[in-house]
Amino acid sequence: MSQTNDAASQVIANNMKPVQVKLVLLGEAAVGKSSLVLRFVNDEFQENKEPTIGAAFLTQKCRLEDKVIKFEIWDTAGQERFHSLAPMYYRNAQAAVVVYDVTKASSLEKAKSWVKELQRQANPNIVIALTGNKVDLVSTGRKGRRTSESDQDEEEEQEAMDLDEDEEDDEDYGISRQVPTEEASAYAQEAGLLFFETSAKNGEGVAEVFTEIAKKIPLEHILSSTRGSRAGGVGGSNGRVDLQNGANGQRLGGQQDKGGCAC
Repeated sequence: MSQTNDAASQVIANNMKPVQVKLVLLGEAAVGKSSLVLRFVNDEFQENKEPTIGAAFLTQKCRLEDKVIKFEIWDTAGQERFHSLAPMYYRNAQAAVVVYDVTKASSLEKAKSWVKELQRQANPNIVIALTGNKVDLVSTGRKGRRTSESDQDEEEEQEAMDLDEDEEDDEDYGISRQVPTEEASAYAQEAGLLFFETSAKNGEGVAEVFTEIAKKIPLEHILSSTRGSRAGGVGGSNGRVDLQNGANGQRLGGQQDKGGCAC
């Protein structure tokens, strides 16, 4: 009986050891990759965040049923001059989040090129999530029609509204959406990708991205093949990697391996 209990305890202990999952973020500059990671890891948002130089490395633990997943996240720079360095970050990655900006159509085209590159050169079993960020910038419609308290003729009222419509477009509609949800979702389905729309600013959909990725990762395979080894990364600290000066361990204002599950 004691041996049975010991065996059961060992199974539980093994299951509670963090499963290390290497995840890379790719996408055009200024689509909000760093902000998504910061929201996931530290649950915060920084206005006017400086562009990533080279890459930033962060970690976050997440409980999924009876497993604990430790995401080792490489947040890559989106500038074209860093493109050739991307393979060193997505090599051996079990997951990738490819980000575009829903208000910028060209960023989706760039995301598609990243997807093709990953499908051609990355781990053949990599889980890819296509993520449309900045949905908070897109207004769902007018804030409300103006009404007249007088008996003004409806035609005259409409005429008056039309005159200043151009001036109020920005206020009423916000920034226009350039990438329809249906279009991006159809592409993701066709390419075999997970699909999400998020707002790093208010947190909408961010946790779901990482939760659904965790569900798709073949954890048992990782446990059997890479137990006790890292999937890539830097000494376990949340920091930045400057490719010109080397790893400098600069903190990103977060907590390493923050307790609790962000998923």
